[in-house]
Amino acid sequence: MDRAELLLDCHNQHGEGVLWNPNDGRVWWTDIHGWHLWWYEPESARSGSVAMPDRACCFAPRRSGGFIIAFAKQIAFFDPESGAVSSIHRFEPDNPDTRLNDGRTDRQGRFIAGGMNEGSSEPVSTVVRVDLDGSVSTIISGVGCANSTCFSPDGRTMYFADSFAGTIWAYDYDPRTGIPSNRRVLKDFQGEAGIPDGSCVDAEGAVWNAVWEGQRIVRILPDGRADRTIEVPVWKPTCCAFGGAELDTLYITTSRLAMTPEQLAAEPTAGALFAFRPGVRGVADQPFAG
Repeated sequence: MDRAELLLDCHNQHGEGVLWNPNDGRVWWTDIHGWHLWWYEPESARSGSVAMPDRACCFAPRRSGGFIIAFAKQIAFFDPESGAVSSIHRFEPDNPDTRLNDGRTDRQGRFIAGGMNEGSSEPVSTVVRVDLDGSVSTIISGVGCANSTCFSPDGRTMYFADSFAGTIWAYDYDPRTGIPSNRRVLKDFQGEAGIPDGSCVDAEGAVWNAVWEGQRIVRILPDGRADRTIEVPVWKPTCCAFGGAELDTLYITTSRLAMTPEQLAAEPTAGALFAFRPGVRGVADQPFAG
């Protein structure tokens, strides 16, 4: 079995939401419970982090500069130079048990972000779409833990998982309206080790999924067949994204959340950034265009 290699031993509490930003040549990701955004430059091997005012759960570069960030209970624009936060949406303010979790831009540059229920596994949260004018619409309801948000190369299929349901679904996605429809199962993880966490798509249209508590990345073809497995040498992979100038390296975030001292002693690189070159390339995500 192929195996991902340690790249940066950053000891994140809960690394997540990894992405490639071609504007600065950096891999970016969030340590949600560590309240930092992290970055790594493949060209120089430099790395660093930016303190956050709250848990940054997922994010995307903004075409005009900075980031759009889904914090725990709000979506906001963030300027990493000044630290300025400009809120544009309060997320489910009447439900203290939910927070934002996973998201990504679609091929038109809209931002999609989904929530999770931290209080229980009840599917009471939602997925929202932020349009270019800053307006926000709910596009999926009845969500326990949103994950795996990604889009086919042509932007006409949206992939999405509810981790608590153990299933990745495919939807028809209307590029004009940003509305998903016609949900069907891509892959059901029932009976396997772990549950689906964050995903990305390669140039051939396959989905690469980080399997939480499954110690692996699995590549899933559009017809639902899993054709490759990449071992990750820690228990809790969280998300993956293609990066580098040629989009030919798969970067993988991991977590040490809720691990015991004995587990951490056995897995000292839990929470690190890993990498693997799979022989296929990714698809560049659009920056948020608003």
